[in-house]
Amino acid sequence: MKQKIVTVFGGTGFIGRHVVRVLAQQGLQVRIACRRPEEGLRCKPMGDVGQIVPVAANIRNKDSIAAVIGGSDAVINLIGILYKRGPQNFDSIHIDGPLTIASAASACGVRRLIHMSALGADVKSDSEYARSKALGERAVKDAFPDCTVLRPSIVFGPEDDFFNQFAALARLLPALPVIGPKTKFQPVYVGDVANAVSACLADFETSGLSYELGGPLVYTFQELMEIMLAEIGRKRLLVPVPFWAATVKAFFLEHLRLPFFIPKPLLTRDQVRLLRYDNVVGINSLGIESLGVTPTPLYAVLPTYLNRYRRGKDVGQAKRVN
Repeated sequence: MKQKIVTVFGGTGFIGRHVVRVLAQQGLQVRIACRRPEEGLRCKPMGDVGQIVPVAANIRNKDSIAAVIGGSDAVINLIGILYKRGPQNFDSIHIDGPLTIASAASACGVRRLIHMSALGADVKSDSEYARSKALGERAVKDAFPDCTVLRPSIVFGPEDDFFNQFAALARLLPALPVIGPKTKFQPVYVGDVANAVSACLADFETSGLSYELGGPLVYTFQELMEIMLAEIGRKRLLVPVPFWAATVKAFFLEHLRLPFFIPKPLLTRDQVRLLRYDNVVGINSLGIESLGVTPTPLYAVLPTYLNRYRRGKDVGQAKRVN
C-alpha cells in the first residue's frame, strides 16, 4: 500500500486519530473526510508536509462522498455514534451513511474498503445501536462484497469515553452506579485496533472477512470499575442498579436539557439495553490475533492516562489534558 491514497471517514475521532497516525507512519497519503475540515488540522502533524489532508465531506451528501473518494486506493469508515441527536440517528449514521460510502467506493473502483462495526451487532437485537450496526454491515456487504468488517469490544486508550468518564465521576461522587455488574466485556486497546486496520489494508486475504477485536482478558463490568478505582487510588461504593431502575432513570436523563459543556446524554435507554448482553469475542470468530496483532493488556495502558485522576492531582490540569 506504500505511496497509495487512503480516505478515512471518522479520522478525527478517538479511534480515527490513531488509525491516521499508523497509516502516516507507513508512508501512505491520507485524506481525512469530515464535515468540518478544521477539526482534521490536529492530525496534520502526524505526517510529513502534505501527507495528511482534511477534506470536507458529509455522509448525507452523495456528491461530496464521491468527490472525496475519487482517486483513492482504499477507504476506511470509522463513523459511529452511541446516542441519537437530531438528524444524527442510528439509521442515518450506521446504515445509510455506510451504504453511501460503500456504493461510492465500488463505483470509483476502490480496491479495499474497511468498515468499523461493533461487537454484539445483531439484526435481532432489541438495542437500536446493535441492530443498526448489523444492518449497516449487511448494506455495506451488498454494495461492496469484498469489504473487511471489524467489530471491536470496548476500546480503551488515553482519550476514551469509558474509563475517563467513570474516573472523572469517581472524583466527585461517593458512590458509582453499576448497571449490569455481571455483564462481561473484553476491552481492546485503541492502538491495537489501529494496527488491525493497517493489517487488513496490507493483506488482501482479509477481503470479505469479518474480525472481532478484543483484548487478552475478559472482565465483568464490576471488575472494570474495581480496576479503575484501584488505579486512581480512590475508594468508592459500587452500587448495583437493576435494569428496570436504570431504564426509568435513563428515560429522564436522555430527555434532560444539558448545559453546553456536557455534549452528550449521561445515559440512554438504548445503552441500558446494550448492558444486558455480554460483549466478548465469539469462540469461533476470527480475532485480532488472526491479523498478526498481539492484544495489549489493560494494566499496561491504564496507568499512562488514569494517573491524572488520582487524589491530589490538580483538577485544572486534568481538564487541560482532556
